[in-house]
Amino acid sequence: MHRRTFLQTMSFALAAGTLGVATRKTLASGSAPTITLDAATYRRERRHAHLPCGDVAYLDRGRGPATLFLHGFPLNSFQWRGVIAQLSGERRCIAPDWLGLGYTHVAPGRAVTPAAQVNMLIALLDLLHVVTVDVVANDSGGAIAQCLMTRHPERVRTLLLTNCDVENDSPPAALQPVIEMSRKGRFVDQWLAPWLADKALARSPQGIGGMCYQFPEHPTDEALDYYLSPLCQPAQKPWVHAYALGLTPNPLAGIEPQLKHSRVPTRILWGTGDDIFSQASPDYLQRTLGNPRGIRRIPGAKLFFPEEYPDVIVEELRRLWAA
Repeated sequence: MHRRTFLQTMSFALAAGTLGVATRKTLASGSAPTITLDAATYRRERRHAHLPCGDVAYLDRGRGPATLFLHGFPLNSFQWRGVIAQLSGERRCIAPDWLGLGYTHVAPGRAVTPAAQVNMLIALLDLLHVVTVDVVANDSGGAIAQCLMTRHPERVRTLLLTNCDVENDSPPAALQPVIEMSRKGRFVDQWLAPWLADKALARSPQGIGGMCYQFPEHPTDEALDYYLSPLCQPAQKPWVHAYALGLTPNPLAGIEPQLKHSRVPTRILWGTGDDIFSQASPDYLQRTLGNPRGIRRIPGAKLFFPEEYPDVIVEELRRLWAA
């Protein structure tokens, strides 16, 4: 049976209650989300904040309590389009592109380290007159979220962490080839540019798809164009490399005591198919955080699973906020 037909058939069975919730989420997330934002809409709604660190690209959609979405590397805020589409009817969704990534333009001479990213976030929130936020983060965005939470605890109401750095796994060993290529100025040309030119290669086991996504149709052609096109521009390449190099030495070194004292309610979602970050990390976070709200493991999901499972992110956020 064709995979899409199979998924549709299973969806009817699930609606009738014949399968458990965990199975329903796994199967349903294999197909495109029913509500999402396409690249044209995202591009049309994208704004730029003129800050001392540069012109920061961001999406600001919806009204209500503010939620801040922090993306992974080498993606941009488009990663959160499915979640934002579902939540912007009840929440103000703010999703910036990191300094050095996406459609943000860094001012000359500025740093793009995690510490600089935290300063950028505070400047952006101040510009938008946002006092406190609920934070959702993935990958290196999770490292930056931990820095934000510990350095500016008064600005963070809740935190939802997905697969990301922790103090004893930052940067992860799997990132070392990227760091070394970036040190030589070759990462974009050796990996990102070929993926942009050949979408099948990008989704192969040797590409970002096979390494970081569970389902073979991800990332889509549209997502690959939106993620990689700006990074392959000549002027942007040095900033991409600087972002990678900014992840070493360990930006979370010494953070554990601050995490233990944190009172920010923090929920952990972890894809079990991820072989970039350690599968021991969610348990480390659970026993280290001062106000943990438990772990949910997503069977088979890889590093960038928030893009494939927006319904799970939305479900868990609403549960965290309600608590």
